[in-house]
Amino acid sequence: MKTGPRGGALVSTTVPPVTNKYLSYDEERAPKVREMFSRLAWRYDLVNDVMSFGMHRAWKRRTVRLGLAKAAERAARRRWLDLCCGTGDMAFLAERFSGGAARVVGCDFTLPMLAVARKRRGEEESVSEFVQGDALRLPFADGAFDVVTVGYGLRNIADPAAALAEMRRVLAPGGRCVILDFGKPRNPVASALYNGFLRTMMPFVGWLFHRDPETYLYIPESLAPGDDGDQCRGTEPGIGKRETGNVGRGAQPFRFPFSVSPFPNAR
Repeated sequence: MKTGPRGGALVSTTVPPVTNKYLSYDEERAPKVREMFSRLAWRYDLVNDVMSFGMHRAWKRRTVRLGLAKAAERAARRRWLDLCCGTGDMAFLAERFSGGAARVVGCDFTLPMLAVARKRRGEEESVSEFVQGDALRLPFADGAFDVVTVGYGLRNIADPAAALAEMRRVLAPGGRCVILDFGKPRNPVASALYNGFLRTMMPFVGWLFHRDPETYLYIPESLAPGDDGDQCRGTEPGIGKRETGNVGRGAQPFRFPFSVSPFPNAR
């Protein structure tokens, strides 16, 4: 077993076989992921619509609404970090759904993705700020944010446990973290269909839009065997209440779990 920054037990360090050129479980992970997303950036939004049949927009809206939490608490959700922000989808939603009250910062380590987000900022008439930063060494002070959201980013980080520790560090007391990512159906039949869809659709989309099937084949390859999308399991002590759910319930047959983690940040 692996231990966290404060000694808490984490997930097993067993490394699955790697067959994708953009996937690595060593020091090459970050540069490979950056290379891949730099290549995807300018068609990323279009391809997301194609791959999810547009449903990713509803899942992101649900995630941001969870970040806002109960209506009585919304006034306190003013400082918002969208980590691994990509082209800015959830950052713009956070600004819009808060009625402009949230001061939103999008952070990503891939400059071409940030370039798209900054271009979209003008089109969205947004005042969100976009900065380059590493999820393992966030360039923000302790307790700087009331909400942290991550959309399809946690599994791309070289050390998810360290990234969670950084999220906890930058959250103010009582802060809220919402993580949206891919999951796997637990039903064996649905799981087989889902895996077949990913391994057929993803390389085709990668070849069609980027002439490189491995760009989107990275998605099923990065889902470790048995991974149900709950990457917050077994994280460091002090994280507080954690809830998981299915953002796709009623819309499609597969599980896309999220995690809602209010961090008490008791120091």
